[in-house]
Amino acid sequence: MLEGFVAWPAEFAARYRELGYWRGETLGQMLWSRAEETPTRVAVVDGERSWTYRELEHESARLAAGLRRLGIARGERVLVQLPNVAEFLSLSFALFRIGAIPVFALPAHRETEIVHLANLSESVAYVVADVHLGFDYRVLARTIRERAPKVRLILVVGDGQEFASLSELSRTWSDAQIPGGLAEKIEPEPDPSDVALLLLSGGTTGSPKLIPRTHDDYVCNIRLSVEAAGLHADSRYLVCLPIAHNFALGCPGALGCLYAGGTVVLCPEASPETAFRLIERKAITVTALIPPLVLLWLEATEWVTADLGSLELLQVGGARLKAETAARVRGALGCALQQVYGMAEGLLNFTGRGEPDAIVFETQGRPVAADDELRIVDGNDAEVADGELGELQVRGPYTIRGYYRADAYNRQAFTSDGFYRSGDLVRKLPSGHLIVEGRSKDVINRGGDKVPVEELENYLLSYPRIRDVALVGIPDEAMGERTCACIIARDAAPTLAELNTHLRRIGVAAFKLLDRCIALDSFPKTALGKVNKRALAAQVAAHLQAGRGTQKPL
Repeated sequence: MLEGFVAWPAEFAARYRELGYWRGETLGQMLWSRAEETPTRVAVVDGERSWTYRELEHESARLAAGLRRLGIARGERVLVQLPNVAEFLSLSFALFRIGAIPVFALPAHRETEIVHLANLSESVAYVVADVHLGFDYRVLARTIRERAPKVRLILVVGDGQEFASLSELSRTWSDAQIPGGLAEKIEPEPDPSDVALLLLSGGTTGSPKLIPRTHDDYVCNIRLSVEAAGLHADSRYLVCLPIAHNFALGCPGALGCLYAGGTVVLCPEASPETAFRLIERKAITVTALIPPLVLLWLEATEWVTADLGSLELLQVGGARLKAETAARVRGALGCALQQVYGMAEGLLNFTGRGEPDAIVFETQGRPVAADDELRIVDGNDAEVADGELGELQVRGPYTIRGYYRADAYNRQAFTSDGFYRSGDLVRKLPSGHLIVEGRSKDVINRGGDKVPVEELENYLLSYPRIRDVALVGIPDEAMGERTCACIIARDAAPTLAELNTHLRRIGVAAFKLLDRCIALDSFPKTALGKVNKRALAAQVAAHLQAGRGTQKPL
């Protein structure tokens, strides 16, 4: 058992096995099984390179042997910071195969985050690309070598310079030299109840926390996502988001596509020019985006020429997709929309394919497992009635029971009976669908009146001259906080008076009317691509201090 891992209580683990959620399959066995069933089917496409299932399995076996030779042992952590390249998958399966635990960092992370993650996880190895989007990760690796004392090995995809090359590690083994042979499973295999990987928590404040996912619960997560998304052997999944992101990795993501026997196509970055070209050339059937990218893609259909006819499904998650944007997807991109609301800690909700537009546009779906237990509570942890706003708490067969090595924080983040306090404010419809109104902290306390941020953002987005909007609270001596709408305009920016007239017209309560608005060219983003509200609030404060954006409240 990994020290610092909070396991499910024995009675819950037994129940999830009895009900068939946990089937005793490891992530390494998942690939091995697909390679046995469909060895010649193309599994991964990365630029001009492609690997069949057999080739992906063989490459991961070679890497597994090489990693073992270098002393990487079962249970040890390996910090992986790779972009969307095929080596991400071969390395991940190699680590799954030997029972070592990848810690998935995002390409956008830099020294502060990587040093923190390396030391928190006590990683013994660090794997990076040489250069990606103009950034030289070998420079970062030199810093990690100095500031993370447990890291004893650095591997580079590409030109390693003074560091070892991942490709060379693979090439040191011929097929005949692999212990047990390429067609055999490496022994001793990990136990399905072992931690398989460590994901990063989202959010915009504080240092990232590590989320331990076992083989049992993550294969369950993948399988249920595949069923909800309808993936199959003919699916061609375009990875546009960073593959280390839980959404793009296993919801159903790249691993889900491989579980279904389909083909994963890796996109180096999510610009419409690059992604649309791959959709056309590779006959992509499904992909996943976060809301800011959806807006960009919708706008790009007016100036990027490409045949998107193969695209059947666009999944959107990571943040709430505003209803006004959701309604534009089918007409602009020609595909169905599936909203996905979930968290790297576990719970997943999907809208169903074929459900009415009102459900798909306005809600964030229903839980994928019958044994996902949801409570929606008020500030005193008392459950609220259906339709009322409250904080979501959850436990279930693929929702963690604690962050890794975070005992003090876990006492705040989990209830005494094991429910995860999500911090998300939701309403549950009688049908079981959830409407996500924002975070518990995404409420602006304006003189005692609580202004729900996501709700007001959605109202503002219905104004035709607004392309995107983010609402932040600004300190105020009299009111505690006032509201400020940060807008990205389609053309000439609307005035504060125009926006409040619009809000009145659609019947918004008077206390929700805006106090200020500021027009910006772009919003600061987190490494996960979400709007960084903390940085945005600081940017607004600087605007106001400099005497700009000082439109007065009505």
